[in-house]
Parts: sequence; C-alpha cells; structure tokens
Amino acid sequence: MSNDLPAATTGGGVVGVVVVGSANVDLLVTVPRIPRPGETVLGGDLRRAAGGKGANQAVAAARLGARTTFVGRVGDDEPGAGTQRALAAEGIDCRWLRSTPGTATGTALIAVDSTGENTIVVSPGANARLQPADVEAAAEAVGPGAVLVTQLETGVAGTCAALAAARGARFLLNAAPAPSSLAADVVAAADPLVVNEHEAAAVLEVLGARTWSEPRDHALALAQHAASVVVTAGADGAWWCLRGEQAQHVPAPPVGEVVDTTGAGDTVVGAVAAALAAGSGLAEAVERGVRAASWSVRVAGAQPSMPRSEDLAATRSTRRVIPALGNMRDTTGPYGTPAGAPTRSAGGLLSGPHEGPPTDGEGTRAWHGSCS
Repeated sequence: MSNDLPAATTGGGVVGVVVVGSANVDLLVTVPRIPRPGETVLGGDLRRAAGGKGANQAVAAARLGARTTFVGRVGDDEPGAGTQRALAAEGIDCRWLRSTPGTATGTALIAVDSTGENTIVVSPGANARLQPADVEAAAEAVGPGAVLVTQLETGVAGTCAALAAARGARFLLNAAPAPSSLAADVVAAADPLVVNEHEAAAVLEVLGARTWSEPRDHALALAQHAASVVVTAGADGAWWCLRGEQAQHVPAPPVGEVVDTTGAGDTVVGAVAAALAAGSGLAEAVERGVRAASWSVRVAGAQPSMPRSEDLAATRSTRRVIPALGNMRDTTGPYGTPAGAPTRSAGGLLSGPHEGPPTDGEGTRAWHGSCS
C-alpha cells in the first residue's frame, strides 16, 4: 500500500465535517456474559469489521448527508487497505488518510454479551503515529462553517493538532476513551464536548472538579468548562446544555430488541457533527444523534449499524427542560457557574478565569497534555 492513499469522491453532500481520528479493524465475538477478571468464557464465531472511533464517526456523518473528510493513519497492511476501501465506498475524502510502513493498523478486541453491552480493548497501532504535520497538511479541508471532530484515540499530539487546525471551524471534542489527562484549553474550545457518563466523570476529575452521580449534573458541571456539552446516557438518551443555561434531556425513542451497542456513541457524534455543519442548533443536532444511535443498536457491528437519513424518517424524539442544577450543591453563581467563570467570546472560545487543575503546591499544574 502506498504512503499516500488515493482520494475518495466526496459525494453530493452540502455540508462539511472533518474528522481527525482513529481507524481500526474491529475483532468481535459474542459471549453469553462479559467474563470476570481471570475467567474464560466461550464465545461465538469471530467477526471482523472496519472500526475505530474516528472512522466510525466519519461514516456516521457521511451517511447522514455530510461532505466528510477523514484525517488519520493506518498500517501498511491488508486491514489498512481494507479501511481505506471501506471509507472510500462511503464517499469519504481519504486524501489525508496515510499508511505507516512497518506498523499494524489499530485493532479493537470487542466482546458483546447477550444484552448488547460490550467491553473493548484497543491496540492503537498506527493511530498512535498520527503527527501534527498530518493534520496541518489537511488544513485546506477545514473551511469556515465546517465542524472539526476529534477524539482521544490518537494521543495528545493529534488532539492538539486538531484544535490548532480548527481555525474558523466549530470544534467538537469526543473525550473518549476516558482521559487520564486533558488540557483545559482543549476542553474550553469544545463546542460541544461529547462524552458518556464514565468519560464525563473522568474529564471532571482531570480538571480538578467535583464529579456527580447523574448525567444531567455531569452536563451542567462540564458546561462550566466547555462552551457546550452533550452527555450520552445509553437507553436514557442524552443530556445537553450551553454554558449558563438549563440542562435539557433528549429521551431515546423505543428500540425493541437491542442487538449490539458497539458504535452507538460514535453514531451520536457523527450525527451531531453532520447536523451542526448543516446549520442546525445543538438541540436539533442532539435529537438527531439520539435517534441515529437508537437505530444503530438494532444491528450488529459499529459501521454496519449506522443509519442513513431515510432510516431516521420514522423515528422521533422529544426533549424536556429540567431546571438547572436540581440537586447539585456548593455553587456560587447562577446555574451553578462559579463567580468569575469563563464566558463564551465572540470567537467561540472562552475568556475569563476558571477553575484550574490541581497543583503541586508550587503553582505548577500537576497534570499533563496542555496544548499551550
């Protein structure tokens, strides 16, 4: 496979989503239940499919009508070539999907139990070799009005490069997998920050903030640090809010039998990005994301389950407004915003003082991964 993979046609989409992220081959096996530590469980036949959070999100956006570009790395192997072919077949522009000689394509080992829940172990492979120069080379694809999407499977350098490339674009950060370190300036630029409940707690911890037990409260707490937040809650749908405003709930529509939840979160991210790039507000974008994810859990696999626009026509969802904070305590400002909390500037970023990370007693930040 050559170092520069051929470009795919971009299809007839009228909106722009640029995804900087991971591309994996997924190795899936069904099990009667998720094994406990030290336990061996016999499973079903092994299946192989295209995956990776970045590639999944790009496919989700493309299938919902967005003109989509993918920036990433694969190995110089057959799974890498297969990933390129699969993305190209979806109409995704792959000019900046590069192969890495002597490195395997990222691989995800996925076990899915009888209820559709899963556990996933990822070997990053070529994803960990994504360089800032790879992202900088794709800057021409990031125009005004575009939505630039990234995750945390490509490491700090890839995330920071994506933020730097988001000039004039809306920056959507999916803080997954759950981070052990994350720069406050990256979180502050996110509009929105998209996380599940576990990831929400992890982000709050690395920011030195209090964690909560409910997704609504996680959304409100994170909105003190990001311009806007979406917290997915599985079968309960999602919660979202803008800084200083009320949290809103988008319940999931009835699904019936849940076959496989793999890729449901990525479906939300891709659908939200596509809707935002098309000019929708966050409320409509989250509703579309929840409907798309609800559709996806009825089909096995990540990318095979992602819906197209016509698939969503029969599904509907409503949101409800919950008074901000509810049972959250220890707040000093309106809607739980501490005095002096940052506000959104005209450029979409945040200004003003805000709660910082823990320090080592000398004023030095006791965390890692700052982009500044």
